[in-house]
Amino acid sequence: MLRLISLACLAAGLALQPALAQTPETEAPQDAGAQETAPETGAPAEPPLEEPAAAPSRLPADQLEAFVDGLVRDAMEAEHYAGVHVAVVEGGETRLLKGYGAASLEPYREVDPQRSLFRIGSLSKTFTWIALMQAVEDGLVDLEAPVNDYLPEDLQVPDEGYGPIRVIDLMSHAPGFEDSALGHLFAGREDDIMSPEAYEAAHRPDRVREPGQFSTYSNYGVLLAGRIIAEVYGADFPTVIDEQIFDPLGLTRTTFREPYAPRDDLPAPMDEDIAGDAATGFEWKGGVFQPRKYEYATQVAAAGSVSASAADMAAYMKLLLNDGELDGVRIYSPDTAEAFRTPIIDTPDTANGWAHGFIVSTFPGGYEGYGHGGATMWFRTYLVVVPELDLGVYVSVNTNTGRSLGLRLPSLIIERFYLDEDTPAWRPGDEAFLETADLYTGQYTPTRRAYSGLEKFVMLMNGVQTVSASSEGYLVVGSGPGSHAWVPTDQPGRFLSANSAEVLTFETDESGKAVAFIGPLGTLMYQRAPFLLKPGLLTVFFALTMIAAAATLIGALTRLGRPVAPTPCQRWASIASLATAGLWVLAAVMFLLWAQGASDSEGLMYDWPNGPLPLASTLALLASIGAVVMAGLTVCVWSGRSAGGWSLWRKLRYSVTPPVYLIFAIVLIARGGLFPWA
Repeated sequence: MLRLISLACLAAGLALQPALAQTPETEAPQDAGAQETAPETGAPAEPPLEEPAAAPSRLPADQLEAFVDGLVRDAMEAEHYAGVHVAVVEGGETRLLKGYGAASLEPYREVDPQRSLFRIGSLSKTFTWIALMQAVEDGLVDLEAPVNDYLPEDLQVPDEGYGPIRVIDLMSHAPGFEDSALGHLFAGREDDIMSPEAYEAAHRPDRVREPGQFSTYSNYGVLLAGRIIAEVYGADFPTVIDEQIFDPLGLTRTTFREPYAPRDDLPAPMDEDIAGDAATGFEWKGGVFQPRKYEYATQVAAAGSVSASAADMAAYMKLLLNDGELDGVRIYSPDTAEAFRTPIIDTPDTANGWAHGFIVSTFPGGYEGYGHGGATMWFRTYLVVVPELDLGVYVSVNTNTGRSLGLRLPSLIIERFYLDEDTPAWRPGDEAFLETADLYTGQYTPTRRAYSGLEKFVMLMNGVQTVSASSEGYLVVGSGPGSHAWVPTDQPGRFLSANSAEVLTFETDESGKAVAFIGPLGTLMYQRAPFLLKPGLLTVFFALTMIAAAATLIGALTRLGRPVAPTPCQRWASIASLATAGLWVLAAVMFLLWAQGASDSEGLMYDWPNGPLPLASTLALLASIGAVVMAGLTVCVWSGRSAGGWSLWRKLRYSVTPPVYLIFAIVLIARGGLFPWA
């Protein structure tokens, strides 16, 4: 099939040659009244073709290097990066290829853009999509077919009350799965690496919506794509990618393989001749760069295990910009190249989407880019190509603070070298917007999260977005240093970033009230938070529960030594009240102890559920059961009279406490906090 497509392209190219030859210089004969003829045939000879002049570069190498040097070094100083890879291509040429800082500290190695291997995280997925589209071109996969048609029986996806997931739903990140990562996405030791098959069987996420509705980033969906590729080609996933993409392109320093001792249940490890060039991942902590251990992702290889050099990523961007061909080697067809620039799901105007696995982004000047970001625990990567400019930009940082550089650099390069007018540094707000701001303000929960258990509880602790309006007429998403201001446009529900080309798009109901918004990259949706998931409700009833528990315990201390003659029911109610209050207090202490160490990324990822969090959940569950018992004893606490029994004031205090506890328990159940086994 690829050969037929190549021949068709060659035929099209030959058909254009006569037209290219009709320049003024070749139309006029060299000698009036004379005409050259081709030997033997006597037919007029065609003049020699002239190579079309290459478009002048908008990126002078010296100016580009000086510009990027300044940006990168300022970012390294201000945001604390140990090392950085950068590659910029334009017009089929590499305009900049450079490394900055340290690839490792012990021993010290500088970042070498030709040799150093950085983890590129989810940018790996783009290779998975290319291989999947190769299978489509080879007639092995139908994008509209259910994924279960290509999966072995033990890995097929159950319906769980929803319709079948199609292959193309994987490429649009719309299979309808929840998203789970803690405790299994990465492994911290070789012995903890699971085989891809075992991982896919053990960590299948729940289905939470119909497939194809809207995009919500799904690592597991990409694993299914990788499994399909392995099944239809009859080899393990890294081998298929080597044979069909990396080896033909000569990408000798790009690999899905990782450095571990060979095991029968795993793909062959990374070649030793490049393993020594793997960069170290760093965490900026305590004012120093702390090297971190290797993050193994072999079990989720198709979603994010690639290590690559900047030089190889420069070649990759040239492939993407040249419609699947590099140095005469065609990897995918022009039709597939067009698919990689065509969104699958219809999104509102100006909203970004997924173009067959590639993120669509809007850049200054209205230029559209296609690419992907990537993050492991310690590496941050971003790659984008802008076909209209024939431009590609790749950035990778080996420190966990490095996300913003990759997101900023392409826009800054476009503003500096491609736009005739400067982009406004800051757009003014619109005070008239305040009249309708209430339609958008509120709290929104992300669709990319776990939908049950303690992981849901933790994700909702810091994943809910608050949308508010400022007095200057901005819509503000988030709070504190991470907030972002948006300016209303003349289209209801559309907002433009106050300081970039990003767009925020809201979905509204019949009354015009916002019910959800699409994130700027189109990777997920935020839905208006239901009452029980609002962070303020959790905060209020946590405080009320702690006050009620403290009052119960303090009251018990103040009554020590005082003669009291309670009824039998009141005696049992007192015991239940003290036990429940103590359990709530202990649960809060355990949670706070866990929260103090929650910044330990390795603990969260490798040891989840880690520390005292399961104990805190267990204690809260027992306290909730105690609250039910207390509620059941409320009626008999008020029945009967006895000398020296409970006072009216004590009965009232007791009666108020169980409802407070029970409402808090209901809030915790809704947020997944009372399921220590999940």
